[in-house]
Amino acid sequence: MTILADENTRVIVQGITGRIGAVQTRLMCEYGTRIVAGVTPGREGQRVDGIPVYDTVQNAMEKHEAHASVMFVPAPLARDAAFEALEAGIKLIVIVTERIPIHDTLKIRSRAQKAGATVVGPNSPGIIVPGKAKIGIMPANLFKAGNVGVVTRSATLGYEIAGNLTQVGIGQSTCVGIGGDQVTGLNFVDVLKLFQEDDETRAVVMVGEVGRTVEEEAAEYVRAGMFKKPVVSFVAGRSAPSEKRLGHAGAIIENGRGTAESKIRALRQAGIPVAEKPSQIVEVLKQTL
Repeated sequence: MTILADENTRVIVQGITGRIGAVQTRLMCEYGTRIVAGVTPGREGQRVDGIPVYDTVQNAMEKHEAHASVMFVPAPLARDAAFEALEAGIKLIVIVTERIPIHDTLKIRSRAQKAGATVVGPNSPGIIVPGKAKIGIMPANLFKAGNVGVVTRSATLGYEIAGNLTQVGIGQSTCVGIGGDQVTGLNFVDVLKLFQEDDETRAVVMVGEVGRTVEEEAAEYVRAGMFKKPVVSFVAGRSAPSEKRLGHAGAIIENGRGTAESKIRALRQAGIPVAEKPSQIVEVLKQTL
């Protein structure tokens, strides 16, 4: 059992004919992900690396069974693209696109909840189940199959920490990038709930950063005894100035909430060890296990 995706997940790529969409489609296919179709309006009948392209998700779904969509769609078009996928019956949408307006993301999330669908992102590197499938842009060579789940807000820090785990022989069950925006589909608690039910996940690494309060919420969830497996964490941005908007849309800290210090304090109060540096996650995890 895995969370969100596995080797049988059939995927549609929205924005497949764009430069990034085409390159990432090739990489996903090379990893073994079952890409069954692509969608770009006005390009029906074309092929990208042998994958048929359709004008709409509905047209693609009439020809191919699909469970998930990954979106490489320009931000102004992302809301309608997500709606289109939901209306066609897609139950997992991974949104790689950045700079989607917050009100559009809120509408996507609301529509997905009503449809019983899951949204990962936006501004997400996606999902990888090592050795089985990747949906998104995570660099596959850094990951190895195993029993440690990774959930991260930061794409690059998530890669770095997963790579460090891999180097010492600690494999991963599933790695999820929830996205760096101020509003996302899944949050840390949502993914912890999934990992709790996953027999292949023995422990979890949670990679946070300044801004939002999702780390504090996850700490409260663990502190309440709702998550039974070991969790270790790293929080980026200890030296970030307060009351400033930082690089990510979600990295806004104010009124003492969302700072690295408040997150670290909440995590430690919940009994979650917090590494001082990303490179220390391996040792912290080994001590916890």
